[in-house]
Parts: sequence; C-alpha cells; structure tokens
Amino acid sequence: MKRRTFITSTLAMGAFAPAALAADTVSFSPGVIQKALDEGKTVFVDYYTGWCSTCARQERVINELRKSNADYDAHILFVKVDFDKYGSHPVSTKRNIPRRSTLIALKGSDELGRIVAGTSKSAIKELMDAALAVASS
Repeated sequence: MKRRTFITSTLAMGAFAPAALAADTVSFSPGVIQKALDEGKTVFVDYYTGWCSTCARQERVINELRKSNADYDAHILFVKVDFDKYGSHPVSTKRNIPRRSTLIALKGSDELGRIVAGTSKSAIKELMDAALAVASS
C-alpha cells in the first residue's frame, strides 16, 4: 500500500513540474500584451497550440533558457497565445502572425524580432537576448 502511494505521489509531482516552471508565463487574454507594452515592459510572445510538436520543442528550449538565466524572468514578460483560439483575433492578425509556433519579442510599438517555426536553441536565445538587452537598458 505504501509503495502504491509513493508511486502515485511521485508521478503526480512529475506531471506538475513543467507547470511550475511556466508559472511566470501569462496566458493571453485581450489587452494583456498592450497593457504591458503601455507600462514600458518588454514582452516575449509565444503563439502556440497544445497539439503542435514544434511548439512543444520551442517551449522546452525557452524554459531551459529561462532556467539558466534569471534575468529573462526579471526583465521580460512571457505571454503564451493559444493560436487555435486567437489565430483570427487582432493579437495575431495585427502583427501578421502566419501560424502557430511563432515567437516574437516586443517593446513599445517595436517588434524586436521573430522566429517562425524555428526550434534552434541559438536562434531562440538570440531573440530572448535581444529582448533582454532592450528591457535592461
């Protein structure tokens, strides 16, 4: 009986570990990005879907980079936009987001850069570093 409880508890904790890391990530709701930009924040937007393997790879890379450098979370607001839900919404159409698995970095009215369907750790790091450089300047 104790063994079963241990195994169940261990599996449950493992299932929540990725969610704990993403706790500093905001799920999109209308106005959240513009409000942050109006407040002078730098925003990193991840257009994803739950079923997209490219999106899942991007998320793993982003989380790994965030874990390795606390400055990202200290200076950048990370927002996830569910493309299945908001693909036709102005949050996507106004920025000409072509598809899920698009990452963009924003500051004020400027787009600092974007990656479409790319999973390269170095490219994602370069985009996050560009956002960090502007955010901490």
